[in-house]
Amino acid sequence: MVRHLTRTLLSGITLAAMLGIASVSAQAATLHMAWSQDATGLDPHKQTAFSSLRLLELIYEPLVRLDASLQIIPAVATSWEFSKDGKELTFKLDPKAKFQDGTAVTSADVKVSFERILDEKTGAAARANFLSIASIDTPDAGTVVFHLSQPDAPILTAMSDVNAAIVPAAEIKAGSIGTKAVGSGPFKLDKWDPNAKEVLSANKDWAGGATGVDGIEISVLPDEAAILAAMRTKQIDFALLNDPLVATLVPKEATLQLNRVPVLAYNVLQLNPSRKPMTELKVRQAISCAIDRQEVLDTAALGEGKVTGPLTIPAFATDPSQLFCYKRDVEKAKKLMAEAGFADGFSATVIGATGEPPTAAAEAQVIQSQLAEIGVKLDIKMMELNVYVDAWLKGDFDMAIALNGGRADPYTMYNRYWTKAGNLQKVANYIDDTLDSLMQQGRAETDPAKRKAIFAAFEKHLAEMSPWIWLYTSYSYTAQQKNIAGFVPTPTGTLFSLSKVTIQ
Repeated sequence: MVRHLTRTLLSGITLAAMLGIASVSAQAATLHMAWSQDATGLDPHKQTAFSSLRLLELIYEPLVRLDASLQIIPAVATSWEFSKDGKELTFKLDPKAKFQDGTAVTSADVKVSFERILDEKTGAAARANFLSIASIDTPDAGTVVFHLSQPDAPILTAMSDVNAAIVPAAEIKAGSIGTKAVGSGPFKLDKWDPNAKEVLSANKDWAGGATGVDGIEISVLPDEAAILAAMRTKQIDFALLNDPLVATLVPKEATLQLNRVPVLAYNVLQLNPSRKPMTELKVRQAISCAIDRQEVLDTAALGEGKVTGPLTIPAFATDPSQLFCYKRDVEKAKKLMAEAGFADGFSATVIGATGEPPTAAAEAQVIQSQLAEIGVKLDIKMMELNVYVDAWLKGDFDMAIALNGGRADPYTMYNRYWTKAGNLQKVANYIDDTLDSLMQQGRAETDPAKRKAIFAAFEKHLAEMSPWIWLYTSYSYTAQQKNIAGFVPTPTGTLFSLSKVTIQ
């Protein structure tokens, strides 16, 4: 680790040149920020990479959002109400809400935003969350009524995601979503120099009130050790960190503060059950039994996190020791391989993205070593994030190391993968009647205790079928100078509270 840091530490002068910062004090109202991965696109309905979502949530707003306790709070909408039969959801919009071009956010914008999400041609990431929407009425400019085909308990949580952002009807009509960024959020995107820098300025018309800073300049520095070096020399005020190797060094710096909070996102080895021999249940189960999840966590992430099953939401999660083969059993794995006709093993390729997560290569190496014990010869193929995302969305892999986002509700977290109509079914490549049925039951059930039982059965079955091998959850890390105030870390990893951050 020392060698790693030494190799990448940059001088203050070099960093200043890279960051384009003459003097922090001369721009006291601008928050200088850094992260290691840039956005991969500007269309809030299509993006799946964390790096894109973290940028877009500062620009766009959904109808509602989640607070740090995962409770629903207002965003574009100030209030909402379900009908008694649960099949009608009415929102009242904030009359002060405006897009960054100065036009008011109206019910018409909400309607066409959701119609765009529901249009299969859009390729919206969260489309599967909203398939119960039968029609949308706009009785006036400030009221939206969603008519649902069935009671849908998690739909409000689904609407809190930036993938359900409200975009201007005029921009949809112009076909400019994805090339222009016009939201109703706290900041406007003034400049995007891909893989180098974003410049944001405060949206003076933001209905949420005044922002704490006049703007944010975000530098993209692929090496997080370089980010830490820039923070040491006070060229960076705030940073998003992903690498535990770097994050755990922050508390050793007297002028810096580390924000560390458990997150719902999960590290996972995705198998492709449409490709031989992962088509065989016993092969997938053998892989599950051969992997020591705690060793992966300890080696790749310094033990920063905990082993997890599919559900990472505290209110729904099952003790992993109760799930299929969570205690490593190599002999059982070999027996399953032999029963499946692969006693001599097989060869496969596992893909990972460079930098997201930064632990991907290390995870792949540990898994490569563990699977070798049952005869599986893994070739590791690391890719640039854009290339990886493209292959991942096409399901073009044998196995993939992934860090997938969590959600506050099991249905919104997994319907995209494990329902027959899920819009990321191509990524999962696995159809299962039991999973689909349990998801539909959990969606319609409104009794909390019954929902918990349904999703416990879902989680147990999913772990046993082993289309993916869930590994661990970790933490969201941000670092800041101690004169920065007001940031609130959350289990979703959102950076939205940068809207109220101030420089003391």
